[in-house]
Amino acid sequence: MQIVVDVPTHYLDAMHRAPDDFALEAKLAMAAKLFEMKRLSSGMAAQLIGMDRVSFLAQLHRCGVPLIDLSVDELASDVDHA
Repeated sequence: MQIVVDVPTHYLDAMHRAPDDFALEAKLAMAAKLFEMKRLSSGMAAQLIGMDRVSFLAQLHRCGVPLIDLSVDELASDVDHA
């Protein structure tokens, strides 16, 4: 499946982005959001956009997505069982 989005040139100008840079940024944002929503694993999200998992995880901060999203109780449980 392919998703096509028409992006007017003035949007790219306003964001100071070249078309290829914007396409990469948009793909990362989509994959990061799907990962954040727990719709895709980090590996699946990375694969979706043609990136290795470690590189994808390292880029999550650019989209404001936490690498680890645990509640206080989950974190305490993990520490207790470490």
